[in-house]
Amino acid sequence: RLLSVLRRRCDIAGKRLSGPGVAAEGRVLRAVLYVYHSRMLRHRPYLALQQVEQCLKRLWKMNLVGCLETLVELIPKKNASEAHTECLVPSQPMLETVSLKVLGGCKLILRLLDCCCKAFLLSVKHLCSKEFILLNTVASGLLSRLWFVIQYRCVLQTLMSLYGALWTMLHLVSETQQTPYIKGFTFPSDISDFLGVNVFSEAKKQKAKMLITKKSTSWMKKLFPAMPEAVSKVGKKRKSETSTSAMKNHSISCPMDIGETVV
Repeated sequence: RLLSVLRRRCDIAGKRLSGPGVAAEGRVLRAVLYVYHSRMLRHRPYLALQQVEQCLKRLWKMNLVGCLETLVELIPKKNASEAHTECLVPSQPMLETVSLKVLGGCKLILRLLDCCCKAFLLSVKHLCSKEFILLNTVASGLLSRLWFVIQYRCVLQTLMSLYGALWTMLHLVSETQQTPYIKGFTFPSDISDFLGVNVFSEAKKQKAKMLITKKSTSWMKKLFPAMPEAVSKVGKKRKSETSTSAMKNHSISCPMDIGETVV
């Protein structure tokens, strides 16, 4: 029963870590940093973006997904009729290695979420000061999406749940045959104590900060002031006409809309 639980949780964690959302946001982040590298070496939001990218890079370099796949291969598949027979289990060194990587991955994801929140707040702050509008607009959207993808897909919660199953299996295997591989470190029975923070309350605090910053600063109104009366009247008139006829009948010298393509 414990082996089947461990296998299932490894599969879920691997899928959520290797999902398209986090990888796509990571590629966009690297592209943004590459484009603005020579122009914004001392810009604070840019430096905060670099910290986010470093956390993502370390998370991929630790190859946690590959380690979980290796562990799943070592767990034998059992039929219902063979559920109570003897079977091979992963060794203590393997379980210790995966457990240590899961602990490190949880710490890295916590750091990543914190960096995303700080970088987002900095981007909005500089956006309100009308500094580097294009970079900060892209950065604020990118960071909020990255933060949301990790929270929405419950990546951190999934890894914490996986560690619980790993610790139980490691405890049973070490009781059967002691072959410790990692010495001088005691694996915590409760991962929340190891992380030193309540994950759920911390996520709520970060979300509240980001939402309050959006509402209180109202940066869109500061960047794009209210339209003149002539423009607003024409806008109302256009609602009753088709877009093509409106373009033919009305030519207004107003700033280009943010949604239009800029060559």
